[in-house]
Amino acid sequence: MGKPVNLNRYRKTQARAKDRARADENAVKFGRNKLDKELEKARAAKAKRDLDGHLNGDKSDP
Repeated sequence: MGKPVNLNRYRKTQARAKDRARADENAVKFGRNKLDKELEKARAAKAKRDLDGHLNGDKSDP
């Protein structure tokens, strides 16, 4: 006779594996990692600062 199996634990493990696989698929399909998001945010902020400086006629340069 084999070792007894806890069916609740088995079901939970299978559900976690299924959820993890679905999350991985969605990450590939839709996601970007945190570093990419922060880099894009920083670039947008710099572009906004540069544009604001240009539009204000920043005369700090001699």
